[in-house]
Amino acid sequence: MKLRLMLGAAAMCVAAPLSAQSLTAEQTRAIDDSVSKALAATGTPSASIAVVRDGRIVLAKAYGKASETIPQARTDLPYQIASISKQFTAAAVLLLRRDGKLSLEDTVAKYVPGITGGDTITIRQLLSHTSGLQDYWPQDYSFAAMERPTTPQQIVDRWAKKPLDFAPGTQWQYSNTGYVVAGMIVEKVAGEPLLAFLQKRVFKPLGMKAMDQDLAVGPRYPQGYHRYALGPVRVEKPAASGWLYAAGELAMSPTDLAKWDIARLNRTLLTPAEWAEQESAIKLSDGKDTGYGLGVDVGQQDGRRIVEHGGEAVGFLSENVVYSDSKTAVVVLTNSDFGNAQTVIARDIAKLVLPPVAPGAATGDESARTAAARRVFDMLRGGTLDRALLTQDAAYYFTPEALADYRASLSALGEPTGFEAVRGPRLRGGFVNRNYRVTYGDRTLNIITYAEPGEAGRYEQFLVQPAS
Repeated sequence: MKLRLMLGAAAMCVAAPLSAQSLTAEQTRAIDDSVSKALAATGTPSASIAVVRDGRIVLAKAYGKASETIPQARTDLPYQIASISKQFTAAAVLLLRRDGKLSLEDTVAKYVPGITGGDTITIRQLLSHTSGLQDYWPQDYSFAAMERPTTPQQIVDRWAKKPLDFAPGTQWQYSNTGYVVAGMIVEKVAGEPLLAFLQKRVFKPLGMKAMDQDLAVGPRYPQGYHRYALGPVRVEKPAASGWLYAAGELAMSPTDLAKWDIARLNRTLLTPAEWAEQESAIKLSDGKDTGYGLGVDVGQQDGRRIVEHGGEAVGFLSENVVYSDSKTAVVVLTNSDFGNAQTVIARDIAKLVLPPVAPGAATGDESARTAAARRVFDMLRGGTLDRALLTQDAAYYFTPEALADYRASLSALGEPTGFEAVRGPRLRGGFVNRNYRVTYGDRTLNIITYAEPGEAGRYEQFLVQPAS
């Protein structure tokens, strides 16, 4: 596929037959311009969006190419929403509690045996990422094991029986593993598959269409794409079945996800108290606010409450932001697992209806790790890579094809004018996540890394991506 042809397709768009009178023609044109620029800057093949204002969908639009067999994206196509699914798993737990079948303070061992710390970890801690269970997929790429199908029990056996990363309730660390366990609990208590329970209790009542993302594969569905650094945009091989499960198993259209956002804004389906509980930030045992509720990030932007979550599947990135006080929500679904098109588009749409949001900054002395990251970046630019700096998974990722794409695309840019950390370190999956920004005059790249703890920790991930 020629990148030039793909970007030409990205400039095209299809609108859903929904009323958009709450958006002016100028605002709609500005959204079109933002999406087209973000797709062109990152190489993302397509985006499908929905905008909610005053508690109703005022715009749904699809841009670009959904797959090799669907040259024009449509708003009815189900994109893989990955970790945005976590809030639905949490909602299933809240509904079962309403039925009197479980308590959020129940321990894991009551339902799923053999898990490390299962007699002390609560269901609430699973849903709030405070359980201490190690994340089985912190990487932003599919690792070797994902070429083979798996089951929730196999994930539990490999990752949830390791020593805990910390005592339950003492730290916050994103854990897909915890949500796999939560899904197993839902199925045991409900007596039916998680997706079947959600179809009956959530999707059908709200008029939503949702499906297992493992089944949203083939010529009738959006296709995921990947890119090594600034190399060619390639069709991405889907992960084998079973890997996302309750941590991110859903595929749906942006308008269907917007219906869920409207239920959140209007406090329907769940009770107002249940919505409030999901949106209340969990505090650690030392009183520290985690900024995370039950399956959603929560916080403030310019004095406005937000409920947010992103998603990443193999070949897909998504963003869903609800501005509770303004009765507004933005959904952006894309079919690439590189770049930042989804967040840039969501940010630009929000700018049209909300005050601008100031970006955050990294804190603390990170000079040694920043210098180490710059050295690895320079190796990739030069076509060499010291594999002693990599874990086994990272070595698997950097194939000869990947290294060739990195060298060809990065060396063509010349010498960078800037290299800086953009966010302080955070723990995930037993690794430390750090992000960097590389500038070349008017061009910007993002680097997303995961490394073993310590200044000499090997890299589990070192991804260079285009930024918009």
